[in-house]
Amino acid sequence: MAEARSGPTVGQIVLGLRLKELRERAGCSFADAAAALSVNTTTVRRMEKAEVGLKPLYVKALLERYGVSGDEGESFLRLVDEANRPGWWHRFRDVLPDWFSLYVSLEGEASLIRAYEPHCVPGLLQTPAYARALLRTGFPGASDEELDRRVALRMERQELLTRTRAPLLWAVVEEHVLRRRVGTSSEMLQQIDRLIEATQLPNVTLQIMPFSAGPHPGMFGPFQLFRFEIPELPDIIYAESLTGATYLDERPDTVAYLEVLDRMGTQAASAQDTEVILGEIRKELTA
Repeated sequence: MAEARSGPTVGQIVLGLRLKELRERAGCSFADAAAALSVNTTTVRRMEKAEVGLKPLYVKALLERYGVSGDEGESFLRLVDEANRPGWWHRFRDVLPDWFSLYVSLEGEASLIRAYEPHCVPGLLQTPAYARALLRTGFPGASDEELDRRVALRMERQELLTRTRAPLLWAVVEEHVLRRRVGTSSEMLQQIDRLIEATQLPNVTLQIMPFSAGPHPGMFGPFQLFRFEIPELPDIIYAESLTGATYLDERPDTVAYLEVLDRMGTQAASAQDTEVILGEIRKELTA
């Protein structure tokens, strides 16, 4: 999985992987599958990688070629219909970059989200005022209405932390993130209070990387690791740049990032010490 394209959902990714498994189980080559659709092999490869949409007629023809019929075939086609339905975030498509839509889908399906954030409070833990101040800086030409839309999208994403079967969120945040004022002093205080409240959630672990920790292995930039209960999905790494994002799912890459996260977790302040640091920062803001 390389650069994010517009539109793929977790469901489409999973079904693409299942199509690959069915093709291999049937002993079919890419050429065999392509011949069943009267297309070139590139189309089949892209279907399996969720780089193109899954057309029901194409999928039905492939299932027939792979010897999948009856209840199994009908069930697969129903899953295709479900996967092709726009996610809730589709209504924010006017302010949601194509390369970020996959992120929102992964975030919503993950059972574990591990994050390193060297620049700002993680989006899932931001207050509306903090988010708005950041977004105004990132989109200086945006209208108030556009900023409202972007903030609303971010706030709706946060609902996953308190839903049934909420994912585990484990974030390491640099100390200077919490000492850099974003918005007014009052708004920054609200953001610190939000973090203190979040540390009380059973599924949220927050660790601050203090100044005193010195250099650490994650200093190359922000990233997230997503882990899923869906058997077909491997861990996926998300790394963002100024104009896009990269998604990595090859095991050597994900293992390398996971090792960095583990090392940072031992170097950063513990969850208990993090609560103390947050309390100290709060006192400074109210002094």
